[in-house]
Amino acid sequence: MGQQQLLLIVLGVIVVGIAVVVGINLFNANAVSSNRDGVVSDLNNLGAMAQQYYKKPGSMGGGGNTFTGWTIPTQLDTTANGNYAPSVSAQTITIQGYGTEKNDAGTTIQHTATVSPTSITVVLTQ
Repeated sequence: MGQQQLLLIVLGVIVVGIAVVVGINLFNANAVSSNRDGVVSDLNNLGAMAQQYYKKPGSMGGGGNTFTGWTIPTQLDTTANGNYAPSVSAQTITIQGYGTEKNDAGTTIQHTATVSPTSITVVLTQ
């Protein structure tokens, strides 16, 4: 009877250990996925702000049909999701978004948004 109880305890510890490892892996995968979604959301919001600037007349503080002069507001260039760096030209803006989580390869999450006057395209870079 003593050996059976010891065997059941060892088996129970192994099962609990495996469950903990699986739980940690699922948590990490969810954190990466949530960070990706957050970076994409931030890039879409920044792209919409840039389009708003483009369409607003220069007399009202906008670009007057050009992106030249648009910058990311200082409170939005770094968020809980990551940090963002724009590259501005007259008719397009490219915004690099760097997440706070590392993917399975151990590199920082990175997305790129290309903003034109009529569209916002976000693609996975890393």
